Amino acid sequence: MRVVFAGTPEFARVALERLQAAGFEIPLVLTQPDRPAGRGMKLQASPVKQFALEQGVAVAQPRSLRLDGKFPEEAEAGRQALLDARPDVMVVAAYGLILPQWVLDLPRLGCLNIHASLLPRWRGAAPIHRAIEAGDAETGITIMQMDAGLDTGDMLLIEREPIRAEDTTASLHDRLAALGGRLIVEALELAACGGLQATPQPEAGVSYAHKIEKAESAIDWRQDAAQIARRLRAFDPFPGGQAQLEGETLKIWRAEPAEGRGEPGEVLAADAGGLLVACGQGALRLLELQRAGGKRLGAAAFLQSRPLAPGSRLA
Repeated sequence: MRVVFAGTPEFARVALERLQAAGFEIPLVLTQPDRPAGRGMKLQASPVKQFALEQGVAVAQPRSLRLDGKFPEEAEAGRQALLDARPDVMVVAAYGLILPQWVLDLPRLGCLNIHASLLPRWRGAAPIHRAIEAGDAETGITIMQMDAGLDTGDMLLIEREPIRAEDTTASLHDRLAALGGRLIVEALELAACGGLQATPQPEAGVSYAHKIEKAESAIDWRQDAAQIARRLRAFDPFPGGQAQLEGETLKIWRAEPAEGRGEPGEVLAADAGGLLVACGQGALRLLELQRAGGKRLGAAAFLQSRPLAPGSRLA
């Protein structure tokens, strides 16, 4: 089976590695153009591109695949590369481009998407983050037959994964990436013998995982402590939680709900056990913080570099 793969971040790289290890023929990989990254803002290849080049797989990086869009020459070059690849199927994982209908129709088995949620819950760009933020007890991987809608296609395989009390987006991402890699291999093996069964998504239970915006990092201390704690886990490693202390911006990375009452943002205690801050309901014990330009620090080490007294106020 000839598999064209389209993906960009680490989540997708894991799936590509599993497909190659399983022995599928991969004539072409599509990934996003190189982006500036790091302190020097040098162009950096995506994890998918790096792996593909290491394995000697051809890579294409069109900015668009829409033949009538802003980059028609790149789209036409991408079309020719896909035609030359003669794919039986296209596997898509966090690619970052919307596929036009001609792409969906090109492979004889269509395009299969590895989506990190239990569809139809959390369609969209940030399903891992939003599941943690919402306090979901579980999530999972859905292998989906792609259509023209936003994650609306028929479901082919589903496997559930519990969300642990301590999970961050980073830790849950790694488990789901491994699960997605295993499940897409299983899906293609079933497809090869005609054993995949398509199930339409139910109309009930649809929700959308909107893209994470940096502005969401600002902590609203008027919210419930448990809600803020979930957001911090959801926003680790990006964008973190952000608070203001006497004109200084702090990053809050880890916290747990605790007993305490006071005005929202008021520091109730500051000791080796953490920084206790009042919320709209309950209090939050801050366990890991970061000053601008500094490293992540546990509460005790943070308070050594930035002493605080009860009664101080975080905004």
